[in-house]
Order: sequence, then structure tokens, then C-alpha cells
Amino acid sequence: MTPAGLAALHARCFTAPRPWTEAEFAGFLTDPLAFLLIEGDAGFLLGRAVAGEAELLTIAVAPEARRRGLGRKLVGRFLYQARLRNADSAFLEVAEDNAPARALYARAGFAEAGRRLGYYQGPEGRAVDALVLRRVLAEQADPAST
Repeated sequence: MTPAGLAALHARCFTAPRPWTEAEFAGFLTDPLAFLLIEGDAGFLLGRAVAGEAELLTIAVAPEARRRGLGRKLVGRFLYQARLRNADSAFLEVAEDNAPARALYARAGFAEAGRRLGYYQGPEGRAVDALVLRRVLAEQADPAST
């Protein structure tokens, strides 16, 4: 998937926080620490691993492809790839009001480790807290284990 394709799918999935641009995706794809996981044209996950930590930067699943396990599969693959990159823990930020994403991450073993007050701008300019979620990675991470 090209940076333009990533940006187009991201725009279909996000309004608040704002979707990322083609240039932002292009920048991440040149980062040797970043990795992109793709599920056809229906979804992707962008992650980064450095200094023993992996960060789930963003995940997008096309609206018509949701509720089919693609998000769960992408998160499982992220955890596996993070471990391959010698990460001992993984973290992410999620909008406090994003219940579907929070449920996905809870099922994958992430737990709240912090909060960033007013981090996101929600609909109509309303400030939304970001929850910082963290998961310790097992020695033998397996993409099918989540």
C-alpha cells in the first residue's frame, strides 16, 4: 500500500483525531525503526520498535471490513513483530471515548498505564483524553495468541 493509499484509508476511518496525510505516512515509511502490517486493501497497522519498546502508531480497518477480526489479527501481528524486534513491552495511545478500540486492546492484553489530558480534539472541538495503554510482551510472542 502506498502512502497515498494509507492516507486515503486512514481518512475513511478517522475524523477525530484528524487523519494522517500522505506526507506523514511517507515519512514513517522511510523510518528504519517503523514497520507496516497490511491486510489486503481492508486494513493496516503502523508500528515502531526502538530501545526495547514497541509503539502502535496507528491502525485502520475499512468501515465495511470491521467486525471480521482484522483489527485483532493486525494487533496480534504487531505484538509478534515487536517481539522479533527485541521489544520487551508495547504501548499505544487511544482516545478515551473510543470504546471499540479500547475493547480490542483490552482483549490483546493492554492495560492503562497513564493518561494525557485533552490530548485529542474530538468532534466540535471538544478535548478528549488519551489513554496510554501498555502490555508486557511474553518471551514467545505468537501472532495467533491474541
